[in-house]
Amino acid sequence: MKQKNSNFRYQNKFRLKTIEHFYGADLDWVSHFAEQVGGKVDGNFIIVPEDLQSGTRYFLDCNDGIIAYLINVEYKSNVQLIQKNSKNDFVGLYYNLTDGEANISLGDFSYNVTRWQYNVTALDGILETSYNVKAGSKTFALCIFIKKSVIKSYARKNNIVFRNLDQIIDPTKNTVVRFDRMSNESFHLLDDLRKLTVGGPVFNLNLIGTVHMLLSNYLKKMASNRIIIQTINQDDLNNIIGIQMYLIQNIEDHFPSIAQMASRANMSESKFKSLFKKITGNTPSAFFMDNKLLLAKDLLEKKQYSISQISDKLNFTNNSYFASKFKQQFGMSPMAFIKQL
Repeated sequence: MKQKNSNFRYQNKFRLKTIEHFYGADLDWVSHFAEQVGGKVDGNFIIVPEDLQSGTRYFLDCNDGIIAYLINVEYKSNVQLIQKNSKNDFVGLYYNLTDGEANISLGDFSYNVTRWQYNVTALDGILETSYNVKAGSKTFALCIFIKKSVIKSYARKNNIVFRNLDQIIDPTKNTVVRFDRMSNESFHLLDDLRKLTVGGPVFNLNLIGTVHMLLSNYLKKMASNRIIIQTINQDDLNNIIGIQMYLIQNIEDHFPSIAQMASRANMSESKFKSLFKKITGNTPSAFFMDNKLLLAKDLLEKKQYSISQISDKLNFTNNSYFASKFKQQFGMSPMAFIKQL
């Protein structure tokens, strides 16, 4: 590792630029981030050197303890952005539409944003993460930082009814962490925002409107599901991510036993099932089946295999069972899906 200055560390083999920074639901992170990347703040823009990236980084105080941070850039270098927050009084909601190679690391484990299709992440400010992206990748992302103390009033103002909300936002009782897939409505909201010229009063109104729509929709989704109240340390989170990787890597096989996965995660079966559901919103078996069906859909789109071959390849019991699960997931049979293609 070669040291150039206090802001960047170069890893010669991969020409990797490593940047440590923090976020928050106020604006004290902005100037620090700009300094770390060797850039500057110009109005609501963070200007980053051209050898690192081209494009736009734009922040806006949406008032009421909510900050919006819009990123629309193409990376010129391999970059590792290590997020070590100085405060844990907020939750970050990250909508990420990266075109290229990018992953989020938690401890020793990482997941590819596009491969797992987890393009929405809710992370407690207490958690440390690393965003790793390869040169040539294009990131369009909207980060929403909201103070935990205002989530309650925000939910009440938007008629969102939570059970145990006081416990959810209490850092001594719960860690907010969730990996999700973006809804079609959220995607279209972001796509509409992407078409606008960044900056100025009109854009700011559109950005604030998008932030509130996304935040309201996500909180309603959370409120409609049972939220597991539990604190999570970094090791447990890493272990759950590791099991997700294990399931993805063995997606063509049969579903492994809960006992086997709990043992790999160094947890009791009850703790493993509880944490897995909290972090992914799914049981391990539902997570496994969802991703198996996504792979089946991808294989059908590529037209490399017949329906029967895909059923066999992914170890479904028989073609009928595969067809019924596919229709349940996507609203049409595999045959109807092929005809639609």
